[in-house]
Amino acid sequence: MYLSYYGLHEPPFSITPDPRFVHLSERHRDALAHLLFGIDKGGGGGFVQLTGEVGTGKTTLSRLLLEQLPEDARIALVLNPRQNAVELLETIGEELHIDIEGRRGSSKSLVDALNAHLLDAYAKGLRVVLLIDEAQNLPADALEQVRLLTNLETDTQKLLQILLLGQPELREMVARPELRQLAQRITARYHLTPLDAKETGEYLRHRWRVAGGQKFPFEAKAVQRMHQRSGGVPRLLNVIAERALLAGYARDAAAIDARLVEAAADEVLPPAAARRWWPWLAAAAGIAAIALAAMQWRAAPPAPSLPVASATAAAQPSSAKPASARIETLDAGALTQLLGATGDTPLPAWQALLALWKLPADSITVDPAGPCTAAAQTDVHCVQGRASLTTLLALDRPQLLRLQDGGASAWALLLGADPRKVRLRIGTRTFDLDRMLLQSRWNGDYAGLWRGPAALSAPLRLDQSGPAVDWLRRQLSPTGNAAPGTPYDAALRAQVTNLQAARGLPADGIAGPLTLMALADEPPGPRLLRVLD
Repeated sequence: MYLSYYGLHEPPFSITPDPRFVHLSERHRDALAHLLFGIDKGGGGGFVQLTGEVGTGKTTLSRLLLEQLPEDARIALVLNPRQNAVELLETIGEELHIDIEGRRGSSKSLVDALNAHLLDAYAKGLRVVLLIDEAQNLPADALEQVRLLTNLETDTQKLLQILLLGQPELREMVARPELRQLAQRITARYHLTPLDAKETGEYLRHRWRVAGGQKFPFEAKAVQRMHQRSGGVPRLLNVIAERALLAGYARDAAAIDARLVEAAADEVLPPAAARRWWPWLAAAAGIAAIALAAMQWRAAPPAPSLPVASATAAAQPSSAKPASARIETLDAGALTQLLGATGDTPLPAWQALLALWKLPADSITVDPAGPCTAAAQTDVHCVQGRASLTTLLALDRPQLLRLQDGGASAWALLLGADPRKVRLRIGTRTFDLDRMLLQSRWNGDYAGLWRGPAALSAPLRLDQSGPAVDWLRRQLSPTGNAAPGTPYDAALRAQVTNLQAARGLPADGIAGPLTLMALADEPPGPRLLRVLD
């Protein structure tokens, strides 16, 4: 959408970790050196601890670490530490490709198998490393089991090097008196802090250059304001910068000033004065929105062909616990139970999506299988198909995802995502889900809606002409001078293909629903959350 306007090849401030965009500040280089030390030298075994606030780059560093592993290193990567001691041992065995069949459920059998594997690796001159991410979530019994693994050794060397990555709570956890034995085995500690003002500017310019940008659009005061509002946290810098570019494009602004940055930060971040209370305020605002939506539903005339219209107010997209300050995270078992108890009807999810868009019930007709059909001659358009999560996140609009687990299935409303988790709503329950768990329960089927000119009701192809093609050309080339009625020619198709490639869409040169949706981004409406606290 804004890519061609600012001369970019791809979005420069995506929150998805991408090694091409990595910019290592001095503190990030030091942190990476600590991790590599833990693998290469290791201090004779034990623990290496890396902590940092949410969004400071721990995930990015772990990706870099995996790319720079020595050839003689073998690594077991634990991304979900919410496991008991036995489950953790099983996960380590699976990561190291140890045959643990017949040993599951027995910690002694699993440790014996691991010890044999480590001795074999030692004999072959290999180093084995255990990396546990989000280690602050380790239960007490699992943490003790991790400590005991450092007892696996020969007469001269520890057989397992352990790297613990986590949020600041990890430092507080290992400082407890009852964990002093573990704390004494930590051979290297590093706490990753946010970027300073100078590093913030370097970070933004680096990402801009990697994305193909030539002239950096952010004014000096805008960069300064971004640093102040984000606190130097890279993930928040990305979120604010992305939204500021969208605002600049919408206002035809070649330069992004502090005012646009301030407005962007206000939109994507909680108010600074009430930062600790924003989840409560958001819940209260949600209740008010639901009440308004409920009145709209009651006021709308009945539409026999629209099953959504008959849904009760109890199914409105509201949490049953409006005062909850934290969103629960579901594991695989809890998700399976929820899908089995919900059923396959798409109506509650569509009702929630309509409420987010503040649309009346008669805007669409819903098929029991999930998709919708928009009313004729309106600015509401339905979209459905199969896509990757990355593609849907790039569109920055809530969508419906059809989740499946065995014979159970349910429609979930996608509300937001960060590099690790997604936020979903099924019925009246809002929760976070690990992205890897989502991918295992979702085959890419989605449905949703968007708003744009009524003329955009059908895909646009080569040689077509008319108001829809004129609109498409204006969106892609705001400063172009093509006469109205100019057909969809090869030059326009090339522009469409470039946009599709940059946004992760099928690059076929046809302006289909997702492409049109990506371009019709100016109408107000719900956006995806980019920071999940």
